[in-house]
Amino acid sequence: MDIFQKCWDFTEADEAKASGYYPYFRVIESESDSQVSVDGRDLIMLGSNNYLGLTTHPHVRERAQAALEEYGTSCTGSRLLNGNLDIHIELEDRLAAFVGQEAALVFSTGFQTNLGTISAIVGRHDHVVIDKDDHASIYDGCKLSYGKVHRFEHNDVASLEKVLASLADQPGGVLVVVDGVFSMEGDIAPLPEMAPLCKRYGARLMVDDAHASGVLGPRGEGTAAHFGMTEDVDLVMGTFSKSFASLGGFIAGEAKVIDFIKHNSRPFIFSAAMAPPSVGACLGALDVMETEPVHRERLWETVRRMQDGYRALGFDTGTSETPVIPIVLGDEMLVFAFWKRLLEEGIFVNPVRPPAVPQGRALLRTSYMATHTSGQMDYVLETFGRIGRELGVIG
Repeated sequence: MDIFQKCWDFTEADEAKASGYYPYFRVIESESDSQVSVDGRDLIMLGSNNYLGLTTHPHVRERAQAALEEYGTSCTGSRLLNGNLDIHIELEDRLAAFVGQEAALVFSTGFQTNLGTISAIVGRHDHVVIDKDDHASIYDGCKLSYGKVHRFEHNDVASLEKVLASLADQPGGVLVVVDGVFSMEGDIAPLPEMAPLCKRYGARLMVDDAHASGVLGPRGEGTAAHFGMTEDVDLVMGTFSKSFASLGGFIAGEAKVIDFIKHNSRPFIFSAAMAPPSVGACLGALDVMETEPVHRERLWETVRRMQDGYRALGFDTGTSETPVIPIVLGDEMLVFAFWKRLLEEGIFVNPVRPPAVPQGRALLRTSYMATHTSGQMDYVLETFGRIGRELGVIG
């Protein structure tokens, strides 16, 4: 059998395009902000992770431009050999201090950060315990490791304890990995209950703060800071493609642990270093997070307004507590019908279906940023309400 046969047999995308319900790879013709241009039309963007709206912030652009001018477009090699710049070190030192850890290591993508960290830490006789709703990069990091993988029910502390208890007499170490903020439904991991369990059973705790960095915590430090328990989390992971308005990722923890990852992570060692303009943008975003709290304050004003507005209309927003607000519809075709009507009315959202969410929980993923205006939010709520009634979702 020709190995390409599966490619020729794949027809789902063509069928969706023919039906007019293909929502993916939309071409955006403008900068990423609260309004974008698609096919020559201006749309209100509710599908971005640009939570603080910093992709267009003048200081972020200036620092990216300055790094471009000084270092060029690329490092042309790995950090291990010829791609280790002083601004990489500067960013790592500042990130470690920002999240309250001894040291940090930056990777070229967020996905690569989870691959590289988990596969380096979890060895052949070790165990990795993950939430069933963890991000795909965590799952793939587990696959890349040689350890045994165990799952527990989403945000279910009793389920986590059952797994940890079953491993108490097993050889090897245990790493528990959870999303701080879950990317599809916007709920937060219950770290105050999870961290003591990990200590009781001798497990280490890693928190993926991709959607929490810049959002949760007094200064945007992340989920652990949000709960006032920075010292109770062993590893903090974050990405730069969201609040940091750039591209890349980082892992932070004890200096000896980070040094081990630096010298043993294949995805880190055998990848080109993070590009200078991306590093510059991250440094600029960190400057803004530390000195301009107004962006985070404005974000949370918008989040509270939209959460209250959707719930008042009668929509099911699940257990969201963050700028990620799902509109849970359940039926996949209803999700795509709603998505298409919103697009016609000038609103960009992300339709989400299994396996990205569990069966029966297909949803519209909406997310909010500090640069959304009151007028935009008024229009969004009015339009959601009108289409929701039109499609029989709400009364």
